[in-house]
Amino acid sequence: MSTPDPWPGAATARRTGPRRSLLVCAVIGAAVMAAVDEIVFHQILHWHHFYDRSTSDVALMSDGLLHTASLLALVAGFFLFADLRRRRALAPGHAWSGAFLGAGAFQLFDGIVDHKVLRVHQVRYGVDVTPYDWAWNLAGLLLLLAGGFLLVRARRAGRRRPS
Repeated sequence: MSTPDPWPGAATARRTGPRRSLLVCAVIGAAVMAAVDEIVFHQILHWHHFYDRSTSDVALMSDGLLHTASLLALVAGFFLFADLRRRRALAPGHAWSGAFLGAGAFQLFDGIVDHKVLRVHQVRYGVDVTPYDWAWNLAGLLLLLAGGFLLVRARRAGRRRPS
């Protein structure tokens, strides 16, 4: 027994949305990477805080704000993701690409802008930061490269499908 379509006339919305899938999952990828950074490097390892150029109270508050922002972005991203799924407009290849591109973009932005340009914090203190900076930024670059590879593959697969 089939159930009637709850949104009649929405057949045009059922086409995949590659661009929206990419963008929604980029938000999710960036939010996941921000959460991993905050949980692992800020809370578990105690290597740094989001803002280390003030008192420990301000540093702790900045971690809470980062955690709040990443959680809000994650919730918003998953609501948008659920909407794509509900409308049957999710393009999985573009979605995976977006997740990796978002995670890599967050990682590189943090490593270059936050660590080096603005100097709001370093990866770690009390050690030579050079290997940590290289590892941090190379990890972001690898995530971006993986996302780029997946995007090229998804676009090629999209061109091969009949309309």
